[in-house]
Amino acid sequence: MLRHYLELKSRYPEEIVLYRVGDFYEMFFEDAVRASKLLDIALTSRDKHSPDPVPLCGVPHHSVSSYIARLIGLGRKVVVCDQVEDPRLAQGLVRREVTRVITPGTLLEEEHLEARGNNFLLGLAARGGRFGIAYLDLSTGEFRATEIQEERAATEEVARIDPREVLVAEDLASGSGFATRWRVLEGRCVNVIETARFERSHAEALLREQFGVASLDAFGCDALDPALGAAGTLVAYARATQMTAVGHLARLVPYALSDYMVLDDPTRRNLELTETLREGRREGSLLGVIDRTVSAMGSRTLRRWVLYPLLRPETIMRRLDAVEELLAKRTACTTLRGRLGTLSDMERINARVSAGRATARDLVGLRRSLEAVPTILATLSQLSAAFFAPKDPSGPKPLLGPEGRDPERGDLSEPRLPIDPLPDVASLIARAIVDDPPMNPRDGGFIRPGYHVGLDDLRDLSRHGKGWIAELEARERERTQIASLKIRYNKVFGYYIEITKANLAHVPPEYERRQTLANAERYVTPELKAWETKVLTAEDEAAALERQIFEDVRARVQEASLRIQETAAALARLDAVTALTQVAHEHRYTRPVVDEGDAITIVEGRHPVIERMNLGERFVPNDVHLDRTSHQILILTGPNMAGKSTVLRQTALITLLAQVGSFVPAKSARIGLVDRIFTRVGAADNLARGQSTFMVEMIEAANILHHATRRSLVVLDEIGRGTSTFDGISIAWAIAEHLHARVGARTLFATHYHELTDLARTLPRVRNYHIAVKEWSGQVIFLRKLREGGTSRSYGIEVARLAGLPTDVIARAREVLENLERGELDVSGAPRLAAHPAQREKGATAQLGLFAGATERERPLRDLLRAVDLDTLTPIEALNLLHRLKHEAAPPEAEGESEG
Repeated sequence: MLRHYLELKSRYPEEIVLYRVGDFYEMFFEDAVRASKLLDIALTSRDKHSPDPVPLCGVPHHSVSSYIARLIGLGRKVVVCDQVEDPRLAQGLVRREVTRVITPGTLLEEEHLEARGNNFLLGLAARGGRFGIAYLDLSTGEFRATEIQEERAATEEVARIDPREVLVAEDLASGSGFATRWRVLEGRCVNVIETARFERSHAEALLREQFGVASLDAFGCDALDPALGAAGTLVAYARATQMTAVGHLARLVPYALSDYMVLDDPTRRNLELTETLREGRREGSLLGVIDRTVSAMGSRTLRRWVLYPLLRPETIMRRLDAVEELLAKRTACTTLRGRLGTLSDMERINARVSAGRATARDLVGLRRSLEAVPTILATLSQLSAAFFAPKDPSGPKPLLGPEGRDPERGDLSEPRLPIDPLPDVASLIARAIVDDPPMNPRDGGFIRPGYHVGLDDLRDLSRHGKGWIAELEARERERTQIASLKIRYNKVFGYYIEITKANLAHVPPEYERRQTLANAERYVTPELKAWETKVLTAEDEAAALERQIFEDVRARVQEASLRIQETAAALARLDAVTALTQVAHEHRYTRPVVDEGDAITIVEGRHPVIERMNLGERFVPNDVHLDRTSHQILILTGPNMAGKSTVLRQTALITLLAQVGSFVPAKSARIGLVDRIFTRVGAADNLARGQSTFMVEMIEAANILHHATRRSLVVLDEIGRGTSTFDGISIAWAIAEHLHARVGARTLFATHYHELTDLARTLPRVRNYHIAVKEWSGQVIFLRKLREGGTSRSYGIEVARLAGLPTDVIARAREVLENLERGELDVSGAPRLAAHPAQREKGATAQLGLFAGATERERPLRDLLRAVDLDTLTPIEALNLLHRLKHEAAPPEAEGESEG
């Protein structure tokens, strides 16, 4: 056995091999040592008395799934080697084979997956100056590919996809500086694959075979090169790990980044689109507020919509039209949501069906989901928006879009709903599978009685064997007239007929003697032995036949895999749009106008997340107007905690929601299409990369200046604060000028550098705004209202007081602030910010500055100097003037001493 294990292990040196031995999965040698630590299980040894015992650990077969999940969660790959023959029938060593290779990116089991998130496996290659990216979710069948010219944009797209596992071409991975430039791969399971496997010709042949087509032209992939190689490598990897067909990978969808708004990693994090910045929780994020989906597959679809806002106004309008109609027809919306809420995760059930891993309970879940479809279709027939138009299954195949993409699949919006109730599949499952199958398939009993006559007979034998024996006993007594005749059973002889010696004369000739006892004889008959064989083997035969029948049913369901997949995807999109309708209804969202103009005009806009929080005060909406003619850059000043960052973020989120096709939290909104949203909000040290807070800030700012366009929306919050004041002001000023003169992007610029308000004096498209506050009885009241004009105070000390700083610290801070506002140096030349009130009262004895002293003494000196004409001043006049200045500047005490 160990020899076979070592042969197997040589094929999978990096994976942890789970080797089935009886009721356990065991691990040996180095795998045992690693796994015992990772799983916190006991490490023992095989052949303990041997001078060189083999390290060993194991887990029970019935709980192996949870251990596999833990290993995968730790980024390990697992090989499962099962017994593939009955140990009772084995001749020598039980035959074992690898049945599956489980990796982080190839999971199928529901318990290993996040219901509302995808589990992507990504392929990455580069050729001809282009980066090819392909990714698939084996658990749903989603399969997409794109090519990108710029490496940074490729890394950003990988971050947006967020794969669990990555396959990288060897020539790319071995390139100089790859690890530094592709830090996005850190913390992911990365496999370096030989470059030859990414060759286009090899990949194209494999994909044609996978999709069952003669050409890939119908998929719009003809322009792809490295991405096609990456896609082929993914399919080969999926086949190798699943050890079976992956038929649900039936279509590759190419897409272009130019079809969707670009959201880089800082923007996704700063806007907290899918998770909060600090805790990484869904609750408190944008998705946490708007995700009112009632199915897991609908939730995954809405998440994809949020991460890929649209750039085509007509597609955005289709979604908005759908939301508007559902808002007007609340009964239809309620009916749809009620039926959608009964759906199982059809996408993942379909994937398990295709991989031969679906259970009877999976099929019942699929059946019940399909039974909800007729009601959904009937409700959709009452709606007229183009989004709800059903696809005619008998109609012609769609033509390719302008860029070679199938408009029904290449666009993540999926404007039409190819919903098929699949009555043939639903009927088959209803006839074949019981309504409530057992949790453990080994328990049997999942095929419905009446579906298969042979199975029914075996079940009858197994369940009613004793009754038949009783009937046979009564019949034989009557036939032989032997009242004491009995049919009994033991493990040696099985079933037999026992007759006392007093009745031997009445024994029929067809009885065969088996055993003689002191007072009786034991017999069998051909009928009894035949029935015994049936009864004793009926349970095993029934279990085997039931498995065979179920596999046949599952295979027939698998034939409809593509139809199921399309229907599931359409129902998921329907769930997503009803969720947008529900959130619009509950939170009073309004329909935005999205056009190709350059204005962003939001009236009474609200932050979708903050307005739902219980912060103890009413949320104050604000108006924002941006354009490229007079309001390109808005400089926002105002106190800490007043709400500047809220205004910035809500403007970005309202813009994003509008291009998702959602209603928005505002009284009204007109959004001129935005191709990218950039945010520079907050920062933190990246010590692992040797980057300070300021360096991180500057890297992100540089990215904005290099990649923003006239169509972009730029959100800058407190840029330049990570360095000295003068440096920070200078950098912030220069960035604003660059955005104004070179880039032209619509920009919101929040700052405490009040000097930046002077930009509006020199740049025609800069406007100043501030968040209003009110001072009352020594307190600062935040009004949260955005008003035109700048402000010169930040009220930082008031915020510090609210934060609970000690009163003596607050008092001293006020003194230092007063010193700063009076000037930098006192009359002695010492820093004014260091002065205490007592020191100011005592006065200074050091040498005076030229203009130090009281204001009334400074004014004559200044007037005197202003009156001097340097062009006509003679040397003697200059000496006299200097003497006069010295006399005027001397304090009274000095004058008295001089005169004395």
